[in-house]
Amino acid sequence: MHAEYADRETMREARDRYFEANGFGADGGYGEAWVDFRLGPIPLPFPNTPGRVRAVRYHDLHHVLTGYDTDPRGEFEISAWEVGAGCEGFFAAWVINLGGLVAGMLSAPRRTFAAFVRGRRSRSLYGLDVDELLDGRVGELRARHVGHADGARPADIARFVAMVAAGVVVGSISTAIFLPLVPVGIVANLLRKRQRAQSESSSHPPSRPGITKTTS
Repeated sequence: MHAEYADRETMREARDRYFEANGFGADGGYGEAWVDFRLGPIPLPFPNTPGRVRAVRYHDLHHVLTGYDTDPRGEFEISAWEVGAGCEGFFAAWVINLGGLVAGMLSAPRRTFAAFVRGRRSRSLYGLDVDELLDGRVGELRARHVGHADGARPADIARFVAMVAAGVVVGSISTAIFLPLVPVGIVANLLRKRQRAQSESSSHPPSRPGITKTTS
């Protein structure tokens, strides 16, 4: 879900609203064992590894700064932007984003390429101190880190082709590794939802009709 974040807000305030707008929970889902990647209406669960959690803390802040949505096309755009801007030494970010770049080329090539070029004019937050970033202002960080897609140059095109080729290889390997885990993730998510429902029902027991408690 797309939301606007004012320049005067702190990144912490903006991130909290981003979590709420997208239903990610108070901690953004960082503590979940499994996360869903949705292929349209179809959820494809995969393990929420420590490397993925480490990367997504920056990824969420990039959503706030760039304005890219959290629907499938928005995620493909932010993947392309992060590949263009650079993911530093965050292996999980490279793997996920290269896969997203290829998926974006198949579903929304113009938007994906524009996001990549914009990323090439930007500087990602990867590797910076997260707490310091959260204390910063949205407008100040946007000005320092987010550029504009001002037209592709030959070097951008060459880099893009190389990254798409890498994405095809990485995506094929990732699919071969994670696809067999999807049934396990589906069962784990069903059990998790059942446990939550039971926990909520036990903390809020239904009232018994026809019986009232009075005091004398």
